[in-house]
Amino acid sequence: MGEKRQERPSEGKGRPPSVFDQTFLTGVSGVTEVLLIRHGQQKIDVDAATIGDWIDPPLSEQGRLQARLLGEALSLKPIDAVFASTLRRAAETAAEVARHQDIAVEHVEDLREVEVFRDIPPEKTALEFLGKELLDAVRERMLNERNWDVYPHSESSHEFKKRAINAIETAIARNAGERIAVVCHGGVINAYVGHIIGSRYDMFFRPAHASVSIVASGEGRRILRLLNDTHHLTTAEGDFATY
Repeated sequence: MGEKRQERPSEGKGRPPSVFDQTFLTGVSGVTEVLLIRHGQQKIDVDAATIGDWIDPPLSEQGRLQARLLGEALSLKPIDAVFASTLRRAAETAAEVARHQDIAVEHVEDLREVEVFRDIPPEKTALEFLGKELLDAVRERMLNERNWDVYPHSESSHEFKKRAINAIETAIARNAGERIAVVCHGGVINAYVGHIIGSRYDMFFRPAHASVSIVASGEGRRILRLLNDTHHLTTAEGDFATY
């Protein structure tokens, strides 16, 4: 701790950037690389879980393995800062990433997952509170619309995306030209990537547990470089990717 971290070489070193380099931030200097990481698998009994159980479960045994494999894979590249949701599943995953980098995790409240059914009493299940007919109707709408606003008694899509996107943009502003890891949730990753690619859906893809997506930031632009990478979860012992 305290020692100057090894500087990464300029992406454009040795040749002038082409128009496509400039467009996609592949051959220019001063680019911020953002690793958007979903937490490992959480430990939860889906059938018996109350709303309170859903909010902040820890990692499962499988999730701890995924976090360890993620941390080991990312140890091969220097990371300048690690940000994480305050929810346990993300914080525990981020700790594995930061451990190999010899840096502390910065926990950010606004990186928490979208608060579906936030206003339902925590001791109730969604089925108990809403009833089967309404819950079935909401699920059918989500299948087709993929928008958080279909859920009653929940955080609005607008408020969720505002706080999630602002939290990631703040991390970028504080670490310009560096590589940062943001360990968060599937909804947060969809909110940010969907924002920069102009997706009409709140959830346009499903990130795997401990997956890595990469966004580049520079010259006032945000570019998607990689989506839902899970290669680090496949080892000689098997494939440990889950959703």
